Amino acid sequence: MVSELAVTRTPEETDALYRRVGWRLIPLLMIGYISAYIDRSNIGFAKLQFLADLELTETMYGVGAGLFYLGYCLFEVPSNLMLARIGARRTFLRIMVLWSLCSAAMAFISTAPHFYVLRFLLGAAEAGFFPGVLFFLSQWAPASRRARFTALFMSAMALSGIIGGPLAGAIMHGMDGVAGLKGWQWLFITEGLPGCFLGVLSYWLLADAPSSAKWLTSRDKQLIEQDLATENSSRTGPRHHDLISALKDRRLYVLAMMSIALISGIGGISLWLPTIVRNSGITDILHIGLLSALPYIVAVIVQQWVARRSDRLQERRWHAAIPAGVAALGWLLLPLVQDQTWLALAMLTLMTAGSFGATGPFWSLPASYLSGTAAAGGIAIVTTFGGVSGFVSPIIVGWAATATGSLASGQIYYGVLMLLGAAVLIYGTRTSAR
Repeated sequence: MVSELAVTRTPEETDALYRRVGWRLIPLLMIGYISAYIDRSNIGFAKLQFLADLELTETMYGVGAGLFYLGYCLFEVPSNLMLARIGARRTFLRIMVLWSLCSAAMAFISTAPHFYVLRFLLGAAEAGFFPGVLFFLSQWAPASRRARFTALFMSAMALSGIIGGPLAGAIMHGMDGVAGLKGWQWLFITEGLPGCFLGVLSYWLLADAPSSAKWLTSRDKQLIEQDLATENSSRTGPRHHDLISALKDRRLYVLAMMSIALISGIGGISLWLPTIVRNSGITDILHIGLLSALPYIVAVIVQQWVARRSDRLQERRWHAAIPAGVAALGWLLLPLVQDQTWLALAMLTLMTAGSFGATGPFWSLPASYLSGTAAAGGIAIVTTFGGVSGFVSPIIVGWAATATGSLASGQIYYGVLMLLGAAVLIYGTRTSAR
């Protein structure tokens, strides 16, 4: 049957199949990740009000912002290993409902410890969603098509910035004082609760694997199975199927270094972009929200272009490293122009477009080296390294901002980290270029 399928299929049929798979899976996953990313990053806007209301310093904000990643990385690997056992539907239902409730509860923080605990719980609740989706997609599409799938899914981060900035500005501006609640409280409530609905929707609409998808024909399932089997049999170089052997491969730690740079850099953008815009001379919260969307609009376009080019050329390393270098340039030049609104926005655009441009090609790499349990656990380990840095980096930047009265040293820190990640990726994967 496999050889017959290989003879009779046409490129048009294969393209149509994966378009159908993409349209069925990606929009719902994207909406879920948009909700997740808005819920984790809306403190960047809420900060503009609640820092004064709760009498918190930049250092305290950095600690709370970073604690999200501590909870995230502690529960990420167990969550993904559990997904491999119980399936994506039940895993995504649990994750979405829990993060939704934790995010909405942020509206009622009144002290720094409240802030710290809920940020930690939000990270623990969301843990496993991102690496879970990466593992999930690896069961539906071969690596030759996965960068486009991955980039479409990850465009949710940039889209959350396009949607989240203006939405946060509108909520905080228009609902301040309604029912006795501050604008930042309404922000957490209105952006947090929809995740519960999305979790239930994901449970009913998704299938754990192609074999259980009622909307695929038997031939569709065989074609996907053949593509994945062909990909596995054609690998050159070591490809690990169990987590223990994967942990002995230096490439896992090379990928982890790039994950540290990307997760920290993208997190730094979401946490401090509104503050950077305000410090450049914009004071109205609604205008800050609108201007904050501009870098993300460019980022979505760049992200999809880089991913499509990476798929077309079947090259991942340089397509990840070069955009990361562009992001580093934006971070390093920002301190020189941070008090000039339009130049600051230009640097923010370089940072955002470069960071998101690297995501599709980079996050296609782990599944090229790993499969089975190793893929589920290995992808989670790579993202966990990034999560640890995501915990530490905001604390470092917040402390430096409190000590110096400026975000400049933190911006240099993120720029150097992005450069280091790009260099390690290129050097560390040079013998297994893809």
